[in-house]
Amino acid sequence: MEQPKRDLPERTFEFARRVVKLCQSLDQASGVSRTLANQLLRAGTSVGANVEEGQGSQSRADFIAKYSIACKEARETNYWLRLLVASEIVTDLDLKAMIDESHQLIAILTAIIKTTRKNA
Repeated sequence: MEQPKRDLPERTFEFARRVVKLCQSLDQASGVSRTLANQLLRAGTSVGANVEEGQGSQSRADFIAKYSIACKEARETNYWLRLLVASEIVTDLDLKAMIDESHQLIAILTAIIKTTRKNA
């Protein structure tokens, strides 16, 4: 089974940390901001959690399943980040780096999944 680059768990952990910090600031507002923060928090922290689970997978199929979930969660996180910008709750400038990172994580996870399936 192909092992991902060692820094991916740390990278997804750092991404989750940034999501938590963003959600803490959004949670101070009421209504829509708080609701979106809850959705973002669930998806954004799940990326790294599933990568971590994948690191301890017991089979190639389990590894692919965990990384596939991580990729789906990264896509959902990207959606919530873009929605925050489009709704003018947070500025594009404030979230540009996080949106870029979510795109990169999606690309990395997709490549790992495809390579692992190909080598099966």
